[in-house]
Amino acid sequence: MSDYKMMVNRQRKWMLYLLALMFIGWGFTPYQNVFLGLILGSSISFFNLWVLQRKINQVGHAAANNVAARAIGTFSRLAGAALAVIIALRYPQYFHMIAVVIGLMTIYIVIMIDFILHHKDTYPRKRGE
Repeated sequence: MSDYKMMVNRQRKWMLYLLALMFIGWGFTPYQNVFLGLILGSSISFFNLWVLQRKINQVGHAAANNVAARAIGTFSRLAGAALAVIIALRYPQYFHMIAVVIGLMTIYIVIMIDFILHHKDTYPRKRGE
């Protein structure tokens, strides 16, 4: 399995773990609107991750075959984030707005942590360098 596919699988797995923890928090804590906001934002964020990884894979295949590549899908990711914010604004009694925004950013935190952990394992530093 290529490094890219392994990275994609790791990031998806960690997002599913985080979503499971958020559902547990929603079910067993009195902060249901905060966790529901986190769930909404993280679900849209997970969809954005899927779109981004799929588009990057398509751009990679197009570059390998010397074919013109399409865009990476920034508009669809921004539209997903706008949809989450509109839902949170429409139903403020169910969704906490700040939690939705934090949930929208979870995938970027997962990507950064995955990069740091993977970079540390892939390129160990020797003493004195």
